[in-house]
Amino acid sequence: MTTSALAADFLRFLPAEAVVTPDNAEYDGLRRVWNGMIDRLPLVILRPRNVAEVSRCVSVAATTSVPLSVRGGGHSFPGFSTCDKGIVLDLSRLNAILADPAVSTVNVEGGALLGDVDRATAVYGMVVPAGVVSHTGAGGLTLGGGMGYTSRRFGMTVDNLLGVEMVMADGRIIEVDAASDPELFWGLRGGGGNFGVVTKFRFRMHALGSVTVGQWSYPPERCAEALVRLGEIAVDAPLELSVTLSAAASGLYVKAVHSGNEGDGEALVGRYSELAGQGEGGVSHPDFVQLQSIGDEATRWGRRYYGRGGFIGPITPAFAETVAECTATTPTDDSEIYMIQLGGAVSDVAEDATAYSGRSAGFYWLAQPIWDDPSEDAVCLAWGRQYGAALAAQSQAGNYVNEQGETGRDTVMQAYGLAKYARLSKLKARVDPKNLFRLNQNIVPSDGAFGKCNDVAETAAVARGRAARGS
Repeated sequence: MTTSALAADFLRFLPAEAVVTPDNAEYDGLRRVWNGMIDRLPLVILRPRNVAEVSRCVSVAATTSVPLSVRGGGHSFPGFSTCDKGIVLDLSRLNAILADPAVSTVNVEGGALLGDVDRATAVYGMVVPAGVVSHTGAGGLTLGGGMGYTSRRFGMTVDNLLGVEMVMADGRIIEVDAASDPELFWGLRGGGGNFGVVTKFRFRMHALGSVTVGQWSYPPERCAEALVRLGEIAVDAPLELSVTLSAAASGLYVKAVHSGNEGDGEALVGRYSELAGQGEGGVSHPDFVQLQSIGDEATRWGRRYYGRGGFIGPITPAFAETVAECTATTPTDDSEIYMIQLGGAVSDVAEDATAYSGRSAGFYWLAQPIWDDPSEDAVCLAWGRQYGAALAAQSQAGNYVNEQGETGRDTVMQAYGLAKYARLSKLKARVDPKNLFRLNQNIVPSDGAFGKCNDVAETAAVARGRAARGS
């Protein structure tokens, strides 16, 4: 299909400025996504202003033979929010946020960013637990799970999702919550963008209290020792306290974040100041919006990224040594092993209560090379894959779909396991049987765990899996 013919289909109901084609001056800027490695050329970029226009865009896209990608914040590692020779449905104009402190809820449109949500809720002294980079899209983060500084206290982002407004593959606009469609609501909480276009989220908000942050660094030669000690301290940390860390070429950087009663904060975060001798750093009291944007510059748009993550229980000496080995060979100064403490309210939710997996983990880790020079692509990707695999070999089953640079059935199966994947695949067959929403960590529609799949490649993969298992 040509660009002009495709654009004409959408110009029947969208204004000209909402249909961006390659000859438009805005095209190059709008086609770019967060990861600078991704450079794709869609036929048309659509910029709807409301849910009715989203519905019509989806209905028309479903009649074409070209791929459809949905863009919230444009932040995925593999660049799912764009495509070559297809349609990009850009939700950035749907970014309204309405908080209601009287009932502790907030409505967030699908194109809003985490920073937008933080600012809208902070004026009431409240928070929705979410990620730690403010230019991340709220929609994509939520649909994959969502973890951050307050998750131990208040749960994952999906644990605070009360309902959604969404557009289905056939263009219908529906509202979904635990009462109206419990199975679809289950799948939306961790199943990614597989089931439709979410145009509005309704979240529970929580009173935050004051924020106390302790940050300390340890030299590379003390990395393993400090990590082991950090793991020992973290075991009995209160729910109000969470720790993140970055292991990089220049050393181990530890950030302990406490929220709640200010009088408790300094003593609790101070426990991380002497993990391997005296760390270099101190304590501060930023507001939450400031805290959420600390990592924005290091992870700015246009840099080149790869990620592979996983879950561990306790930090073992062997795991700590592997992290130290990783940091001794980082290909760039900004490449890192990032970790965030879980447990607490995250683990209080049953593993099968949501599609998100990883409830029993003590920590989530991410091997993340970051670089700017395309000539370093090969060495940076090799480092990320090598050490991602080395850490995965010591980790629990499962991964986090939001932060995986690899794509395909193996990645998706590792995220959910056989039982959850079968359930998600059956749900996908009900709501998107033709797999219109396939530019994601894709769950292929199927009639069961290893039943008939609506995809030739997937059918072949299932057959290979059966042969490998001897079934």
